[in-house]
Amino acid sequence: MASKKQFIFLLIASVLLLLVSPSCGQNVTLSVYYETLCPYCADFIVNHLVKLFQNGIISIVNLRLIPWGNAFIQPDGTVMCQHGLGECLLNTIEACTISIYPDVVQHFSFIHCVERLSLEKRQAEWMDCFKIARLGNVPIDCYRNGNGKLLEQKYATETAQLNPPHRFVPWVVVNDQSLQEDYMNFISYLCRAYKGTQVPEAC
Repeated sequence: MASKKQFIFLLIASVLLLLVSPSCGQNVTLSVYYETLCPYCADFIVNHLVKLFQNGIISIVNLRLIPWGNAFIQPDGTVMCQHGLGECLLNTIEACTISIYPDVVQHFSFIHCVERLSLEKRQAEWMDCFKIARLGNVPIDCYRNGNGKLLEQKYATETAQLNPPHRFVPWVVVNDQSLQEDYMNFISYLCRAYKGTQVPEAC
């Protein structure tokens, strides 16, 4: 099993490949709609989505992570999350991290760490992930000052506008095509959707 340092190195190498690739304009958009304490979402992110960074396919992908899932906003503006207040907190922290650290390697490193802890029932240790991902903890300020709530409202709107509507999470979309129950085969969809010339070996 790769160490945390090896994992971070793989992520950095992958993003460098992305930056030097002449095919960036033809990249495929992969959107993942999820919620932080959902075991199916955590498994998908930790054990499957991570493969994008291990096999070079990230070089042809614009990865978008949308942490909202099955949450909803009550008439009084209160957000309710499927897995409770802890999930609402982590959804917002991950939204803030994506916004503050838009580099996909940086925010994915943090999210991967949080979701791994979720799988291990250690989500209370999520703050350690800032150090593991080598990020500052500015997203906590984003959560506290209300900016995180605005980000989550944006994600709520986007999730509500999905066509077809999501029926479960993770809900995976390649370009504008929802993969629905076939989401575990997302890599084959990415490879088929890519029209550029710099085809990764994994395709």
